[in-house]
Amino acid sequence: MVKFILGEKGAGKTKWLIDNANIEMKKGNGNIAFIDVDDDHIFTLNYNVRLINAMEFNILDIEAFYGFLCGLMGMDYDLEKVYVDGIYKIMDISIEDIENLLDRLSKVGKKFNTKFYINIDYTLDEIPENLKDHCIEVGLASKKDKVKIEA
Repeated sequence: MVKFILGEKGAGKTKWLIDNANIEMKKGNGNIAFIDVDDDHIFTLNYNVRLINAMEFNILDIEAFYGFLCGLMGMDYDLEKVYVDGIYKIMDISIEDIENLLDRLSKVGKKFNTKFYINIDYTLDEIPENLKDHCIEVGLASKKDKVKIEA
């Protein structure tokens, strides 16, 4: 399963990812990775969540990003969930890239039973209809930011 976390700047996308990673770590049996573009959230994440700084791996495009995610799964067969925050800060992600990533990660995620939650710099209004079922929009002071992860 792949879900794209959407919302305007300052809407709480990062908080949503951190909160849900921490909740899932407490109740899950598998491993959780949190990919970010810095180490700022090291003290807000549960110490069992693996924080990975994407800047250390020279991820410059969607192909490198996909390969990086596959490498994580290849090294950890118990990887249950992957949360990705701020990746759009180091590379451009077009709608076509999102569609491609959704297709490829859905296949590999199903094979290895891994779920992905990826923060992208779009709002639901900017997303085509065919992708909307794979999106969660987080908004300030709205009920949408209370949405929790699907099982």
